[in-house]
Amino acid sequence: METRENRVSVSFSRGIFLTRFGSPLEVVEERAVMVPQPCVGEVLIGVELAPINPADLNVLEGKYGTLPALPCVPGIEGVGRVLEVGAGLGVAGEELEGKRVLLPHGFGSWRSHGTALASELVVVPEAVPVEQASMLRINPATALVLLEHFVELKPGEWIVQNAANSGVGRSVIQIARACGWRTINVVRRAGLGEELRAIGADAVLESSEDLGARIAGITGGVPPRLGLNAVGGESALALAKTLAESGVLVTYGAMGLQPVRIPNGLLIFKDLAMRGLWISRWYKNATLSQRYNLFERLFHWASTGVLHTPVEAIYSLENSREAIAHAMRDGRGGKVLFKG
Repeated sequence: METRENRVSVSFSRGIFLTRFGSPLEVVEERAVMVPQPCVGEVLIGVELAPINPADLNVLEGKYGTLPALPCVPGIEGVGRVLEVGAGLGVAGEELEGKRVLLPHGFGSWRSHGTALASELVVVPEAVPVEQASMLRINPATALVLLEHFVELKPGEWIVQNAANSGVGRSVIQIARACGWRTINVVRRAGLGEELRAIGADAVLESSEDLGARIAGITGGVPPRLGLNAVGGESALALAKTLAESGVLVTYGAMGLQPVRIPNGLLIFKDLAMRGLWISRWYKNATLSQRYNLFERLFHWASTGVLHTPVEAIYSLENSREAIAHAMRDGRGGKVLFKG
């Protein structure tokens, strides 16, 4: 019979720990701890890859909507292999061993090893590239929920979004194209048009342009019913003004650090609806079948190349500050990942 000692070849787990909130480059430290042993109903996972997301940086700063108890291991998503199965899982546990899985919420993905309840795991098909698998749980999932849970879009219908070159924005473009919807993509800097059109954007506009007139020209005078806002402030207002009567503006980010302010007239005379999305809350409230349906579709798109997030660099956990500094740069061409 196999023992824990001969199945797990390392005794120590590496991890990035957060003991206080503050400047991201000053508050993280790398530590080695004993590899944890899975309890009843748990599995031991060897982390393969974990991205650095904007929300992770907000957590380090102490500025996210919900903050973890300290000390903790940061990292809200990633992918790994099941190395060992705890007691009480029977055949289900045997089927999990060796499988690649998405790391569950609250796992703390910036580490080399960790335990999780087997019931919280989603097995990743081997056809999905590991880099893409590590980044599916947050941005692509947010994009799919944004597109399907607020307005019942018809084939060929237009969506307008700001922050179109963000991780979520790029996923919106690719998923919308796969589903037969068209996107108008607003960006804050020049030179992104060709890049976004290459992944499926139908139109790319700079935020300084007269959006109302430009969008009316693009859509033939039929305004979009769905707007996606990740900036706030004047950018959100500009999107709201372009929407059809009874249109919906969904806010899922606040990159501009300014609140959404909508004039009374847009609410009264256009009957606009203001909604919000936090993907962590969606996961919490979704049924098991809803979650599996979402992942099944994302896995399919990722495995066929329809959905692709570029990776700019992969760092070891020992180089945490270099990785975080890289992730904080403006104008990056892709995600920064940690290798477990």
